[in-house]
Amino acid sequence: MAQPEPDVFETLYARGVTDGLPVVVPTAARVEAAVEASGRPRDGLVGLVAPKLGRATVEKVAINAVMAGCKPEYFPVVLAAVEAACTETFNIHGVLATTMPVGPVIVVNGPIRRAIGMNSGINVFGQGNRANLTIGRALQLVVRNVGGGRPGEVDRATFGNPGKIAFCFAEDEESSPWTPLAVDFGAPPGTDAVVLFTGEGPRSIVDQQARDPESLARTLAANLRTLHHPKLVMVFDCLLAIGPEHARVFREAGWSKEALLGRLHELLQIPGVELVRGAGGMAEGVPENLAGATLPKFRPRGLRIVHCGGRAGLFSMMIGGWASGALGSEPVMKEIRP
Repeated sequence: MAQPEPDVFETLYARGVTDGLPVVVPTAARVEAAVEASGRPRDGLVGLVAPKLGRATVEKVAINAVMAGCKPEYFPVVLAAVEAACTETFNIHGVLATTMPVGPVIVVNGPIRRAIGMNSGINVFGQGNRANLTIGRALQLVVRNVGGGRPGEVDRATFGNPGKIAFCFAEDEESSPWTPLAVDFGAPPGTDAVVLFTGEGPRSIVDQQARDPESLARTLAANLRTLHHPKLVMVFDCLLAIGPEHARVFREAGWSKEALLGRLHELLQIPGVELVRGAGGMAEGVPENLAGATLPKFRPRGLRIVHCGGRAGLFSMMIGGWASGALGSEPVMKEIRP
């Protein structure tokens, strides 16, 4: 009696190289196609991936990109994301080791978004777009398989979030009233680039009634105040995704991105007496000696704005970060090559 053929997925799962979902078998031909699309040598070093400081060569990244389901034309975006994740500034080791439910969030800017068919519109954070999902998944597989970042080992997240499987999206630059996110980090306009942010799952902000920018800014600020905890300030960054219908309110009023950020900063100046431990009957908060101060919710440049989402629905979203700056992680921008 003929022996049954081995189940390739079960074999890969047993080896611990998957994220729990089926993967594409990384045949030599598929891996070679990805390497060729990069324009780089297969043994070229992309970075050292924490926590084990595994050597992420172009070929090793290609293997994981293939397993994630990436087409070859997506591969340059994956490489840029891996480069960003391997920087000391981003601190992927800390991102993994924290008990907070955060992981890498990839925002893609530039013409490559449309060239490879990325989604920046309807259901932008959801299912259905191959490029968005597989690029995000490829980075997570590299962290797992090259860096050794596995749940229950160095990955100590108490809850985690579904974005730790894949969280990647394109910014809607064409209908945006503002400059792209990558430009805010120094990329020349029109540059293909990724911005890597350490984020939790997105949270909805609803305002169906505001038709003037001041009212809508106040809604955004009231929601942002609650990020992680309404009494914790200057610790966590935030990526604020403004939907097109909300963006239209600011566009029609002539509010620049800088004007909106400035107004939100003003609205998020909070009296210390509301923030100290015990205030409002909540033990959490800042030390008592700050009761007489006025404190901002976010550190300077700790709040970033990106434009995306479907064009029907008066919604925006906020993505809370991890510990900011030297204590944790900084967002990182990397240009996509070639």
